[in-house]
Amino acid sequence: MPSSQLGLDRDIAVQLLQAAILAPSSHNTQPWKFRLHDGGIELWADRTRALPVNDPDDRELTISCSCALFNLRVAAAHAEVPVHISLLPDPHNNDLLANVEMAASSTVSPDLAELQEAMGHRRTYRKAFAERVVPTRLTEALVHAAAQEHAWLQPISGATARHAVAALVAEGDAAQWANPSWRRELAMWMHPKRRGDGMTVPGLAVPVAQAVVRTFDMGHGVGAKDQQLADASPLLAVLGTDADGPEHWLLAGQALQRVLLVAYGLGLQASYLNQPVQVPGLRPKLQDLMGRTGFPQVLLRLGYPADTLPASPRRALGDTLDLT
Repeated sequence: MPSSQLGLDRDIAVQLLQAAILAPSSHNTQPWKFRLHDGGIELWADRTRALPVNDPDDRELTISCSCALFNLRVAAAHAEVPVHISLLPDPHNNDLLANVEMAASSTVSPDLAELQEAMGHRRTYRKAFAERVVPTRLTEALVHAAAQEHAWLQPISGATARHAVAALVAEGDAAQWANPSWRRELAMWMHPKRRGDGMTVPGLAVPVAQAVVRTFDMGHGVGAKDQQLADASPLLAVLGTDADGPEHWLLAGQALQRVLLVAYGLGLQASYLNQPVQVPGLRPKLQDLMGRTGFPQVLLRLGYPADTLPASPRRALGDTLDLT
């Protein structure tokens, strides 16, 4: 990496960006780019890593990039570097998602700095959780975390509502897997770990796994498994925003990452069952089940992990830098 143009020590600039790229992303696409300029860091959407079938509006891409933005904020607070964030600073360029300026007049948030350790230990936990109830006080802490980022987190309460949401997950699986274009896109992001991105598959098994996914509609089997995961999750919750557009997706991503990092500090991990949000016809049904105004952005399952999982692969930092 070249010397920093930020007026920061080079090691600090690397630290901030290394933290940013630990964020979660759909299919582990890591769809972010960074540009350094005098006084700050720009966050750009890398549309070449978009998922046009799964995410035609780049909604999840934007949320993923905003998770990276939140990580950068945490790292800056931990390094005691005050920053000012401008979202969508150029109305003529929607690819520029945020500008992070080093601002001496800004204050460093201690509650952000406390989340530093969690960034390296957060995992997307796709297995069944331990059979252990999440206490109400912890759920309330997660609800508060989302609210701090101008979003909301609504737990799915009661067996009837939980079963209904789980049924939407299965319905979403069936709709997605029935679409050959969706299956081809999924297969494209099945990579060996050495690639540094995508959904990890053992190297020798990649061609076979891709062929199976492209060829066979496994929606009912996957849906049954995901429905069971949803039903059995200690905590099932919807993260949403009051309106729906790129600026709100940027809020949702920061809220999501704060929730995930706070959850780790409480001993919890999370994964996603976003099918009812991704399939257009199901999103209004999920909204109706919640009984509130606003737009669902992420369906989360949270609980206590039964195992310790390795981190998902990450691209080298230099691969995320746009030096033009």
